[in-house]
Amino acid sequence: MKLTEDKYMVPAVEQAARVLFCLAGSSSSQMTLLEICSLVGIHKSKAYSILETLQKFGLVQRFSDRKGYALGPGLIALSRKVLDDFNAPRMAEPLLEELATKFGGTATLGLISDRMVFVAAKNEGGVDIGVTLRVGHRFPLTYGSHGKVIAASLPEQELELLLKGNKLYFHGSVEKFDRRRLAEELVQCRRDGFALDLGEMKPGLNSVAAAVFGPGQTPIGYIALIGLFSGAAAHEAGPLVAKAAKTLSLQLGSRVE
Repeated sequence: MKLTEDKYMVPAVEQAARVLFCLAGSSSSQMTLLEICSLVGIHKSKAYSILETLQKFGLVQRFSDRKGYALGPGLIALSRKVLDDFNAPRMAEPLLEELATKFGGTATLGLISDRMVFVAAKNEGGVDIGVTLRVGHRFPLTYGSHGKVIAASLPEQELELLLKGNKLYFHGSVEKFDRRRLAEELVQCRRDGFALDLGEMKPGLNSVAAAVFGPGQTPIGYIALIGLFSGAAAHEAGPLVAKAAKTLSLQLGSRVE
């Protein structure tokens, strides 16, 4: 994993990406131009130009009433190529099912994309009351238990770069971040192979995560178990989550110890 420095960002490309993710995260079937501008934080004329350009390539579609926008069919070809080339979500399915069924929580595979992670696969364990996450949902890279295991797995130089960020969610809100405490947690995570979050991100919701590695021996994501189970159950699940992450890493060609 390589953290991209902001100085190499292309503003127009960044804004176009934010528009696409805005549409992807909408709970409605379409969004108006003003809604997109408000959520993305860009001027109406700029948003209109971006949407018209994306529409030309089929990445966005405009409805016949000309008031609403949605993601376009051109994305299907792109997503199919990703799924064909990268089969980690399919490999993870039986591992996630086993964890979710055993502990009655939601097991997820998250994949890293710069300073964010995406839910790439999930299994909700068939429980009546649980945690529902959409495939494609995004979280900050440093969010809770998965943030700790990713940080613990980074080379020292990349870890230092990550910790220079001003939005670190390891312990919940940015204001709660404790650098000394995190250092201790990273040592423990490297020893145990997993990290915990006990109700800090969401009260009453516990999670345990372990890093997934690719052939380059750097973290590409994580497996996490999230649920309303007790703190004791989270500790019990830790070694099994770590084992699942190691199994998937080996299947992906990593040489994890």
